[in-house]
Amino acid sequence: MLNKKNPLLIVISGPTGSGKTTIAKRVVGEMETATFSISHTTREKRPDEVDGVDYHFVSEVDFLEMVKNGEFLEHAKVHKSLYGTHKNEWERAKKEGKDLILDIDVQGGEQVLKSFDDAILIFVLPPSFDELIRRIFKRKEENDFDLETRLKTALRELDFADNYHYNIINEKVDAVVEEIKEIVQASRKRSFYLKEFRQSFKMKIERYLRDKNV
Repeated sequence: MLNKKNPLLIVISGPTGSGKTTIAKRVVGEMETATFSISHTTREKRPDEVDGVDYHFVSEVDFLEMVKNGEFLEHAKVHKSLYGTHKNEWERAKKEGKDLILDIDVQGGEQVLKSFDDAILIFVLPPSFDELIRRIFKRKEENDFDLETRLKTALRELDFADNYHYNIINEKVDAVVEEIKEIVQASRKRSFYLKEFRQSFKMKIERYLRDKNV
């Protein structure tokens, strides 16, 4: 069932090689209540990527103009490129009554946390250092590949992990996807989302007591 009144804003972050993008897309694929946020980026499009599907690829000039105009919900520089979540993504999700899954850097996650008290932040960790290295080297053919830069970025990202609500070790993707689905379901029970229901319930009790002159 879609939640048109209170869709969730869910951030999934983690270092290169954590598997966060695969996990985020799997969660969206298995939950009809969720939709994936397509980020804007200034980095070069890879051969297997589609503009408007994987990312919105824009020039640095256009990106900075959007920043100046306050069009981004969050934005950050990752490695040598700029990334951002346009506010239209959140508006679209709310209109559809769907939770929005953001696959973003910890810098963006921190911005979301400051602006949305009710956002859910999940940090995905690779199962070991050796596995992290193995996964990073799978991307060695990418134009912006730099092992040292990615490891330094991973160090910085790990420092932010304490600020996330949940940390999950990605040993098996299927298990992590199920964990995140459980987190999303549990989050719907948080007091924030039931405030409107409680208020309505209180009003009915008060009306009943008033009518009965109690």
